[in-house]
Amino acid sequence: MACNQCTDSIFKQKIGRCKRCMWQLTLLSLFTWPVWWYCYADTPKSVESIALLFFAISFTGLLILHLIVLTYRTLTQQNQ
Repeated sequence: MACNQCTDSIFKQKIGRCKRCMWQLTLLSLFTWPVWWYCYADTPKSVESIALLFFAISFTGLLILHLIVLTYRTLTQQNQ
């Protein structure tokens, strides 16, 4: 997955390029949010609720970061 522009770290090599990661994060986000809403929305201060909410936010945040970097790379490559 490495390219000539991203030889700094593995994070920069994969973010916005790894389609498998993006699909996994999409599925995990689509799975964890409804589970949290159905099972733990009424008890948001329980340990299980906080843990699942943390994971759901992490999955969704990383997916958004992937999509932002993918959009940025797509737009900057078209201008060159």
